[in-house]
Amino acid sequence: MPVAGNKPARRETLFGLLAAGFVTAAILAACLFAPREQTMGDAQRIVYVHVAVAWFGLVSFLVMAGTGVVYLMRRDLAWDQWSEAAAELGWLSSGLTLLTGSLWAHEAWGTWWTWDPRLTTAFVLWAIYSGYLLVRASLDDPHRRARLAAVLAIVGTLDVPLVVLVTRWFRGIHPVSPAMEPPMRAALWVSLVGFSAFFTLLLVRRRTQLRLESLLGRLDQRADVEPVHPDTADEACRRSDSRSP
Repeated sequence: MPVAGNKPARRETLFGLLAAGFVTAAILAACLFAPREQTMGDAQRIVYVHVAVAWFGLVSFLVMAGTGVVYLMRRDLAWDQWSEAAAELGWLSSGLTLLTGSLWAHEAWGTWWTWDPRLTTAFVLWAIYSGYLLVRASLDDPHRRARLAAVLAIVGTLDVPLVVLVTRWFRGIHPVSPAMEPPMRAALWVSLVGFSAFFTLLLVRRRTQLRLESLLGRLDQRADVEPVHPDTADEACRRSDSRSP
């Protein structure tokens, strides 16, 4: 008989296949479908990855703040696990944003970095991610860590609208809304969907890993007091799956 607990794994596998298809479509659209830009040539294709990872870096911070608010209301560490997973992927996405942005800037502006308002606020966002993760790593008590992390995430979201709107408020060399041919714009949207699906899959997988690590930690603590039968561990996993948000 099929085990009910395998359903989440099957769903993740199916979503993983869909995400792989979306990413493949995004790569093909960026490399083959989108026309070659006249000024920058093929170097312009960096933008299809740059915009996608920048988007997820911003969304991840909103996920951190949202799940942080829910944790403060419910004191359920399951929501803090979502915050931690989003922070790790957001840190990676923001780092890739700075990297791909530097590559693009070198081709477009002849320099790897400049303290343009958009670049500065993007760097600040990555720095906030880094500080958030360092604070989490420095605290052992899970609830104290979750409370402080939630507050930092909520305060840190102030930088998200700055990253989005700073080019409209302050003059800089970063393009505000560059003109794109319809095939380029279509390729950009395909890239956004594809990489968003891929990072969402990573988010779900990482959160699942954190939940299992937490469960195993509780079982280890219990084993120090009394032996834990394998059936008891399986039952604990099933209860965790049914209760997990």
